[in-house]
Parts: sequence; C-alpha cells; structure tokens
Amino acid sequence: MRILITGGCGFVGTVLTNYLLLKKHKITIIDTQWFGNYIKPKKNLKIIKQDIRNIDKISLKNTDTIIHLANIANDPAVELNPELSWDINVLAGQQLIDKAVRSKVKHFIYASSGSVYGIKKEKKVTEDMTLVPISVYNKTKMIAERIFLSYEDKIKVHCIRPATVCGYSPRMRLDISVNLLTYHALSKGLISIFGGKQIRPNINIKDLVRVFEHFLMRRKLPGGCYNAGFENISIADLSKKIISNVKSKSIIKKSNDPRSYRQHSAKLLKTGFKPKYNVLDAIKDIQHQFLEGKIKNDEKSHTVKWMKKLMNKNII
Repeated sequence: MRILITGGCGFVGTVLTNYLLLKKHKITIIDTQWFGNYIKPKKNLKIIKQDIRNIDKISLKNTDTIIHLANIANDPAVELNPELSWDINVLAGQQLIDKAVRSKVKHFIYASSGSVYGIKKEKKVTEDMTLVPISVYNKTKMIAERIFLSYEDKIKVHCIRPATVCGYSPRMRLDISVNLLTYHALSKGLISIFGGKQIRPNINIKDLVRVFEHFLMRRKLPGGCYNAGFENISIADLSKKIISNVKSKSIIKKSNDPRSYRQHSAKLLKTGFKPKYNVLDAIKDIQHQFLEGKIKNDEKSHTVKWMKKLMNKNII
C-alpha cells in the first residue's frame, strides 16, 4: 500500500514508519524535522523535509492512505505560540484533507488525542460522551476532528484518540509520564511523585502503531472516532510498577493538580483489535535501551525546551 505519513519523523511516526516498512508498504514522509530524523534510508521509503502548511508543495499522487500525525503536541508546547498551533493543528489539516479528496485519496487516519474529553468523573469515558476540551491543545484536536469528519461523504475518515503514549522510540521523548519517571529511576535512582492519586490513561507505543495498522488494513470499518487506551493507572501505582522493575526510591510531593483522566476502548476492541503490550513492557523497553546507551537526556527529548530554542533562533 502507498502511504503518506505526516510527522513521520516524530516520536510515534518513527516507530510507525519502521513497522510499516517491515510490512512491505511504500512510505512517503512529510516532516519539518524540527526534532531531527532518526530513520535510516530504506527501500520503499521517501522522506521529504517539508512543512505541511506548504500544501502546494505536497504531492498526493498515487497515495492510497494518509496517516496524519503532524501537529504541535501537548498543552505546554501549544501555549508557546497558540496561533502557530491553530495554523498547524487545524488549518493545515483542513487543507491536507481537502487536497486528499481532490487527489482521490481513499482513506484518512488522524492521530487525535484522548485529551479532547477534558476532565470526566466517569470511570468509563467513551466516544459518545460530550467533549469539553480545557486547553488550546485539546481544542485544536477537537476542531480538527470535526473538520475531518465533515468530509466523511467523500473519503473514509478514522480519528484515533490515543491515551498518553509510552515506550521507546529512536526519536525519544522524556517529557511524558512513564518515560520521564522511568528515566529518572534509571539515571537518578529516585522518582518524584506530585500527588499520586491522579489517574492517567496509557498506551504502549507498540500498540498504538498496531492500532494505526489495524485501521489501515480495515478501511471498511465504520468511520468516526475510536479511543485507544488500555491502562488507566494512578501516578502512585505507575511509580510502583517502575520500582518493581528498576531499583530506585520514590518521594511524594504535594500537587496542585488533582485532575484525573480515564479512557474506555471497548469500541476499538469490538473491531477485533487486541492489545499485546502494556506499561510494564514500555518500562522494560526503556530500561533495555538505556542500558544499551541509546537514550540521551538532551534538549530534543523535551518538546517545550527544544521548541523554545528553535523559536529563539527564528527557525519556527
């Protein structure tokens, strides 16, 4: 299959690209490479260093499916420049799917976010619940979903709402809960927990990649939005999982953020998808790569810190 992946050099995109290449798909990546490129040249792979806002320079000829990952990710990064985030996360996405329709692309898979629900007290947060986004990032994801779904009569659209992604990627991120706490346990022998009772939904990066493949190979599945998160875990229980695998200690500090988030993914499971990996697997993968010397705590592994640097240099 001929697949265009926007943001294919990112944290998730790098793992997804390598996975789909093993499945013999032909991949084209569109990515600004603000955080670099960690994908080695391979057969059936074309990487174009390009901003998705330059839609006229993006060719969709002979593309079967677009997997749209490119975005400014997470609340703190979006707050650095909300206008830029609206341009990339929403406007550029609308131009992309509009061009996809005109180019006769058959399938559009969008990486949304489980954060679109906002804060919910319900233990089972499902796709039919009202969206109450509480940050600019959440709002860009919600609006982008609605724009893409407005094209449903012209192109099959699947919007995936991942939980917090965890695990190893060659383009590593150390600013997300599981990855950060595991790294601290490995490098410092100490985990600092703020609060601890807050619940966070999680998905192993290996399973998220499999979710994208699941829909890629099952275009006939009903369009719409699908949650993708399989472990709702408190921060305190997460630290226990890490300590059970990595020799370290933990300390609990007061937190002003009591918010809890949950996800329920029965809709996805009913389509036949079966998760294979969990948070503990992610912890073990990070530990293995750390011991192999493949994880470095540099500025690029922290989205906000690196983006500030690029902004100061007028690169963004």
